[in-house]
Amino acid sequence: MTGNGSASARWRELLEARAIPPEIRAAAPDNPYRHEPRRFAAPEQPPDTPSRRAGVALLGDGGTTLDVGCGAGAASLSLLPAATHLTGVDHAEDMLAAFGAECDRRGAGHRTVHGAWPQVAPEAGGADVVVCHHVGYNTPEIGPFVAALHEAARRGVVVELTAEHPTAWLDPLWSRFHGLDRPPAATYQDAVAVMQEVGLRPDVEHWDRPPRDDVRAQAGLACRRLCLPADRLDEVAAAIAELPPRRGGIVTLHWKTR
Repeated sequence: MTGNGSASARWRELLEARAIPPEIRAAAPDNPYRHEPRRFAAPEQPPDTPSRRAGVALLGDGGTTLDVGCGAGAASLSLLPAATHLTGVDHAEDMLAAFGAECDRRGAGHRTVHGAWPQVAPEAGGADVVVCHHVGYNTPEIGPFVAALHEAARRGVVVELTAEHPTAWLDPLWSRFHGLDRPPAATYQDAVAVMQEVGLRPDVEHWDRPPRDDVRAQAGLACRRLCLPADRLDEVAAAIAELPPRRGGIVTLHWKTR
């Protein structure tokens, strides 16, 4: 770590230190960073989470929503019908296609913006409420990122992320399959420190979400993240079964902008 004491520098270095070593990445049979849109789909009946409650409270009797890193729309679609119009921003075209298709299916007015935040913030424009779920740990320069979320929101912002880096649970498997000791993982506390550094004071709510996948589904995802071929699925599944139960710690960070 550098010695300048900056929360932003610490965050960036924590993320960069966990990059997959080039020699392992080069041998990967699939892109370890690829995400499936279906994993980010919005359920028909959204769970009553602190993130949803915070968004609905900010919308009040109704308002527009900007979903940054929208994926297939789980964050913003959960706010219907209080959300009267949805704008989805994502750098992945397949995610935007899934978002648009689901908005059409539900009859929700929407538009999509393709590109990386905050570079596309001018094109995306503002909204009454800005939501951003599970994007933070993919964002080395999180200070300008959250500052742009704040500027785009007329009423408030809701950010959701895991309590610690979402791949931290794989650290024992990196050691087992690659002999690689992983560096410390970033946590939500590191993210909050950066937010405070740029002048934001979010309310913080902790909650737990049950695991979405069984062991075999987790193993399929782990194989890709670990840069292992699919024929090692059973071996990875057995290794996951030996791990302590995973905690589904989630944190909701929300604040008003006006």
